[in-house]
Amino acid sequence: MRRTLKGDDKMVPPTTFQEQMQKLESISSHEEQLYMVLQLYLDLFPVRNAYLMRYSPLGHLAEGIISLQSIGMVYIGEIREDIRSYPIIFSAIRERQAKFCTGLDYLKQMSTKDIMPSTIHSMLVVPICYGPVVVGYICSSDFESEPFDEHSLSSFTLYGKQVGKIMLGATGAEIHQQLLSKRELEVMRRIAWGENTKEMADSMEISEFTVKQYVKSAIKKLGAQNRSHAIGELYRRGFI
Repeated sequence: MRRTLKGDDKMVPPTTFQEQMQKLESISSHEEQLYMVLQLYLDLFPVRNAYLMRYSPLGHLAEGIISLQSIGMVYIGEIREDIRSYPIIFSAIRERQAKFCTGLDYLKQMSTKDIMPSTIHSMLVVPICYGPVVVGYICSSDFESEPFDEHSLSSFTLYGKQVGKIMLGATGAEIHQQLLSKRELEVMRRIAWGENTKEMADSMEISEFTVKQYVKSAIKKLGAQNRSHAIGELYRRGFI
């Protein structure tokens, strides 16, 4: 049964979220899990389409993965954008909160180099994050009802956080067990977020020498040539 936010019913009940997240968590195939992220999103909310994008803070780059539309699932790997050109997307990622814009506000928020068809006049952006890290987002441009208020946007935000927790939490545990130590993974994630050696040493309460040793060890285990290569490998494998 389709459960959507309509009328005064602005929030998805916690029990509904929990039930849907359990479905997502039970899926072992990464490809099927990505599809279900969008399918559950369409089932829960009053949206008619959904674009799933991968995001990297290195260059603020967004890359298309798949979309669900009226014609079915579409691969959108050709989409590749610097999200700093799109204030609403950049704001949603920076604040880790769902954002919605429509009408004149939409025109102000979007770049002239639009990632969506020119007929679009509204956009919803839902960041997918795990803690402070945003690894992607879902955006929609066709809705059953709008605009969305503060309460309904909070449900979208929660969905993005729950998805991030399921997909990245498990992945982080996997790499911890199979490849990098917990500390090595933490250091590499902090590098990806933009922290320097001193900032990491201060926040983790370890010496700068120890930070450098973790980095050196992680680079070696990943078979990388340098820090940037190692971070790229972790993003490619979906570990950060």
